[in-house]
Amino acid sequence: MAPVNITSIKTASSGLWQGDNPLDFAFPLLIVQSTLIIVVSRFLAFLLKPLHQPKVIAEIAGGILLGPSAFGRNKYYLHKIFPSWSTPILETVASIGLLFFLFLVGIELDLSSVRRRSGRSAFGIALAGISLPFLCGIGVAVVLRRTIDGSDKAGFSQFVVFMGVSLSITAFPVLARILAELKLLTTRVGEIAMAAAALNDVAAWILLALAVALASDGDDGHKKSPLVSIWVLLSGVAFVAFMMVVIRPAMNWVARLSSPEQDAIDEAYICLTLAGVMVSGFITDLIGIHSIFGAFVFGLTIPKGGQFAERLIERIEDFVSGLLLPLYFASSGLKTDVAKIHGGGAWGLLVLVISIACAGKILGTFAVAMLFMIPARESLTLGVLMNTKGLVELIVLNIGKEKKVLNDETFAILVLMALFTTFITSPLVMAIYKPARGVSVRTHRKLRDLSTTVSFKDELRVLACVHGPANVPSLISLIESIRSAKKAQLKLFLMRLVELTERSSSIIMVQRARKNGFPFFNRFGRGAWSDGVVSAFQAYSQLGRVSVRPTTAISPMSTMYEDVCHTAEDQRVAMIILPFHKQWRRDGDNHEATEIVSQAWRGVNQRVLQTAPCSVAVLVDRGFANTRTQRICIVFFGGPDDREALELGGRMAEHPTIKVTVVKFVEKEGLESNGLMLKPSPSESTENSYSFSTAKMDRKKEKELDEEAVAEFRSKWDGKAECVEKVAANNIVEGVLAIGSSGDHDLLIVGKGRFPSRMVAELADRHAEHAELGPIGDILASSGHGVVSSVLVIQQHDVAHSVEAPVSKVVHGDYEGFVADESSSTVLEMSKESV
Repeated sequence: MAPVNITSIKTASSGLWQGDNPLDFAFPLLIVQSTLIIVVSRFLAFLLKPLHQPKVIAEIAGGILLGPSAFGRNKYYLHKIFPSWSTPILETVASIGLLFFLFLVGIELDLSSVRRRSGRSAFGIALAGISLPFLCGIGVAVVLRRTIDGSDKAGFSQFVVFMGVSLSITAFPVLARILAELKLLTTRVGEIAMAAAALNDVAAWILLALAVALASDGDDGHKKSPLVSIWVLLSGVAFVAFMMVVIRPAMNWVARLSSPEQDAIDEAYICLTLAGVMVSGFITDLIGIHSIFGAFVFGLTIPKGGQFAERLIERIEDFVSGLLLPLYFASSGLKTDVAKIHGGGAWGLLVLVISIACAGKILGTFAVAMLFMIPARESLTLGVLMNTKGLVELIVLNIGKEKKVLNDETFAILVLMALFTTFITSPLVMAIYKPARGVSVRTHRKLRDLSTTVSFKDELRVLACVHGPANVPSLISLIESIRSAKKAQLKLFLMRLVELTERSSSIIMVQRARKNGFPFFNRFGRGAWSDGVVSAFQAYSQLGRVSVRPTTAISPMSTMYEDVCHTAEDQRVAMIILPFHKQWRRDGDNHEATEIVSQAWRGVNQRVLQTAPCSVAVLVDRGFANTRTQRICIVFFGGPDDREALELGGRMAEHPTIKVTVVKFVEKEGLESNGLMLKPSPSESTENSYSFSTAKMDRKKEKELDEEAVAEFRSKWDGKAECVEKVAANNIVEGVLAIGSSGDHDLLIVGKGRFPSRMVAELADRHAEHAELGPIGDILASSGHGVVSSVLVIQQHDVAHSVEAPVSKVVHGDYEGFVADESSSTVLEMSKESV
């Protein structure tokens, strides 16, 4: 195929109707290429997510798939979608993204925290993590130059430096995201790894500047004076000094002008900073060092920890990380032709390079960490973490290929090495070192404990979780209703749940909101949340007798429950309050409309309910706002969960502006003699079937406890709360829905019913929409039934009820009691004694 003169390529086509093929024009082709890269890389990221792989792996792999190694074997596709004339255009656009991404990396990298956090150990580990792999790289360089054809065309010094840098580098941004996802970012291991990686990164950029300066000798095929490289390095040092001495104070001044009270930063400061990124890149390119070095150094001058840096990141990170950066890594994959690695000898070289890279990094780090008296498991984990490559490695390799230091085969071997070493990091760390192994249940708390003991000075401690501002009004109303007017102060631990992403702002939030791997609490003041959520609770805490302490849990959805349960255990709370995963809004005609927040939040709620070390309440909000008088109804069928609901109702009855009504359902005479048995049914889906406790319990004793709890409530709150009995008709569902749709109550409180009364057990075979809420809670939370009241579903903490299973219902016609098979502890028996 004849080469195309790039100057003859037009930007836009005249359209298909005028006979133009859009793929023959620069801009339409760039759109197609970008869309294809984004779709493929996102699809691969979705497939690799269960393996805890960073997004860069999917982006490089996507480029390799789209390039000559896979799809590109079809020459028609390659020449149409990725013709050679389009490569400079794609790489130019991608390089803009790379420039700003390295600026974000500079903002993310806080050099002052390195000394403060880890000191000598981090410095020693970083030194070992660079020096030993660099020496190994020299040996690999000698082998590759003798083995691979054409690799000796570049100068020996340039080739050695590039090989040394590629083997010794640690990808700081990728490492930060791996540590955050594994909940290790703020642990001792994570902090040492981050500090060492930061030092490693700085050293790597210095070595890269050296490599680029040396590589400049042969760009045009003519040997230049060695003085040129020296001048390049001296100019680079002068540039860094100027940035730190002059520009850094100037950026501190700009950050101070951006008042934290303002919701938006002056647009002029944003434009000034973005222009500074490009000017810095141009200057280092002018010097003879790659432009990304200037952007990185400029990022280091931005003051850390302030709102200026945060809002700057928020403005540019989505566009850069979501669109432009994948183009850069995909272009690396497009330049990688695995077919160039042909023959057993070449694949043997790949294995050799991977082995030496892993051994040099892991063993060097392990040995030095042991010298600093770090335990063997943590030392080995540090070695594996420091072996993370991927992102920065690809930048180095691309510069090497661009400078013609690395040929196609060497480039392909090193790209695959970077992919492999990064791919194995997460699985190996999870296998070696997992401090957040879940929730160890040491203590067990419920509301009933506070009324029967004097522990914690009768202080009610509650952990309330929120997703965002929409949860605030109803949660404040609920906390206010629980707040006792007579008893000791209520202590509220407020936890905002935020999904962890690979965005820089998300990683910075993790570093600020977590300590030793888990969320920690700050009192209100500087450093607390600056959004409307915390402002509302801060105002409320000043008005009421409630102490509020905020924190943020930033985790992957799959492990969010660990943060919630660990915090509940650590702060000794008696109850966790979770927002339901759906929200209700009413349209203009006052018709109910459901807004689903996220099914992933439902999974978080389900796991918290299964593993919590205390009682749990799920709030189904239908507009439970603070009014002058609140009407609250407790729907009581019996059982431990319903007794916990009654206990909460007793606390609410103390409040002068709350009217509490208890509706106790009793069976209609003649129905109680019908025997009912619930038998485990493993084949039933836990999503669509209710699960009940598999524990054996004394049904007669349970009935006595129910009667005792109701009698105590009546005597204690006589005149402040109303207790009524409602005879259960043939259809329990209609009776419950009548209460919910009457509009007589603002909030309904029900037990989950894991050890159900006979009336609740009748609903066992009903198709469940929200099985985690139990039968009664599910009925009231489901859409389309005309329920207008908000619902609070309570699960009492009890180790005896911790194991649940779906069941099937078996009805025995008139019998006096069924004796369960003693060999099965999972048979629930209902008879007239259990009523």
